[in-house]
Amino acid sequence: MSARFRNGTRRAVIAATALGTAALLIPAVGAMAQSAPRDAAALYRTYCASCHGPARLGGMGPALLPENLRRLRPERARKVIAEGRAATQMPAFAETLSAEDIAALAAYIYRPPATPPVWGRTEIEASREVVVDPATLPEDPVFDADPLNLFVVVESGDHHVTILDGDRFTPITRFPSRYALHGGPKFSPDGRFVYFASRDGWITKYDLYSLQIVAEVRAGINTRNLAISHDGRVVAVANYLPHTLVLLDARDLAPLKVIAATDARGRTTSRVSAVYQAAPRQSFVVALKDVPELWEISYAKNPPPAYGGLVHSYEKGMVEAIPTQGTFPIRRIALDEPLDDFFFDPTYRTLIGSARDGGRAVVVHLDVRRAIAEIPLPGLPHLGSGISWRRNGRRVMATPHLKEAAISVIDMTDWSIVKRIRTLGPGFFLRSHENSPYAWADVFFGKNRDAVHVIDKQSLEIVRTLRPAPGKTAAHVEFTRDGRYALLSIWDMDGAIVVYDARTLEEVKRIPMVKPSGKYNVYNKIHLSEGTSH
Repeated sequence: MSARFRNGTRRAVIAATALGTAALLIPAVGAMAQSAPRDAAALYRTYCASCHGPARLGGMGPALLPENLRRLRPERARKVIAEGRAATQMPAFAETLSAEDIAALAAYIYRPPATPPVWGRTEIEASREVVVDPATLPEDPVFDADPLNLFVVVESGDHHVTILDGDRFTPITRFPSRYALHGGPKFSPDGRFVYFASRDGWITKYDLYSLQIVAEVRAGINTRNLAISHDGRVVAVANYLPHTLVLLDARDLAPLKVIAATDARGRTTSRVSAVYQAAPRQSFVVALKDVPELWEISYAKNPPPAYGGLVHSYEKGMVEAIPTQGTFPIRRIALDEPLDDFFFDPTYRTLIGSARDGGRAVVVHLDVRRAIAEIPLPGLPHLGSGISWRRNGRRVMATPHLKEAAISVIDMTDWSIVKRIRTLGPGFFLRSHENSPYAWADVFFGKNRDAVHVIDKQSLEIVRTLRPAPGKTAAHVEFTRDGRYALLSIWDMDGAIVVYDARTLEEVKRIPMVKPSGKYNVYNKIHLSEGTSH
């Protein structure tokens, strides 16, 4: 392939980190966008294009497009434009631009470009850089820690990643990441490599043995998450912008295929909400935001046939249809409405997806290709953070709710609600481990965001509520590979990883970090622990 090789400091990554907070240039909305009195396009070309790209697609700094800049308030945007950001290369413009100019510039960034941005296979390949020749990588780790008990900690406060020794609970290294990592890192089957996705579409391959970046590519402009095939060959990237699913060679991140997310007739395009690995099926399962379909895409070397038209029967030997030809065939499952945020049963034959209204979930059987049950789940369940375990001889799953103070426990045999566990507020993450009797649930939203509930998985009762840092958000637990310790994040610029004895629930150690939004244990992830997301 034609990817560029380079050595030394990753200038673009460090600059993107330094300028990452320029994404705070989220424009004012409403009236401000209607009444911008200045030539905002000229202002952008003069003051912004050198870092953020002439088409606002990003460069050293992040993309400045509406889809990428939805999270910050207008007054904060104007403040950052005027005052800059400390400890970054984002300059202050208060002495250069008038208040009207700043308002006009912010409004301009919020407007969609006149011509929709293009980011296809040509652009993806042109962005790709192989930082280290894979043939030169060492065979063994350059440290003496257990490589399968490492934690990859995403510090979103200053856009860094820490590699943490899961036995000694000491950092091994810390390095700058792309701006705003999202969707959770994914690991190669042997745990050696970890892959990151940023909201700006950058995919980074990092070698956990030699502690260095191997390759990078920009697979989209606004990316939701990535998944890697169970055999480590293919990386799939879900994009909101453009409306594509991108498949990459996991070895060097070279593009293999760019799939436009359209309905079966090719008339309506859709944002891609997420992509998931379904290892027993040798496939990716794809959630679409705007089209009532679910996709299953085989990554097998010899994929089974997929049929795009009408099929009378899927019974073996009875199929009368012409299969889709080529690699990565799409198997479409028609739905009544789009589904988001999936949870899979351990066999990967069925999945639960949340409906857009947030009041119910739909169970889809991937083999028969249709919905087989509905579950009343008001309060917008966060199924992607669900976990499962065996209780009284039956497998159950549990999910937090983003808009209701409850944990729902569901029987996965008949899809009935076993119990609704009342909590101190809506939650985001739920975690456990097969060797632990407890599930840990945060209270992410509301006045009790500093609380974490510890729930007995058999009695379904809250046995303790922890408040490791009163007044600060406590969230996202991950266990060591043996389940002996639970690591909890304090989501604050002056934050920490708090290590608990998972049996006694007593604090063991506190490791200072800069808003550690997530931590991911290598062993638990590659072995698909039932207590964590996959």
